[in-house]
Amino acid sequence: MRTALRDLRTAAGLSQQQCADALGVTRQTVISIEKGHFDPRLSLAFRIARFFDTTVDELFVDE
Repeated sequence: MRTALRDLRTAAGLSQQQCADALGVTRQTVISIEKGHFDPRLSLAFRIARFFDTTVDELFVDE
């Protein structure tokens, strides 16, 4: 699954650790989502979308 997390995070000027802290996850989780190695649970997907003021559909694209 392709994700826009890296683009949104860097546009916001956040490090992976800052993003992880804001979302209540580990830095490794952010890295894994950005690389497409981990598909987050729906609750985390919505938390990420709310944090970046976007939708889950815009954040994650099923390829």
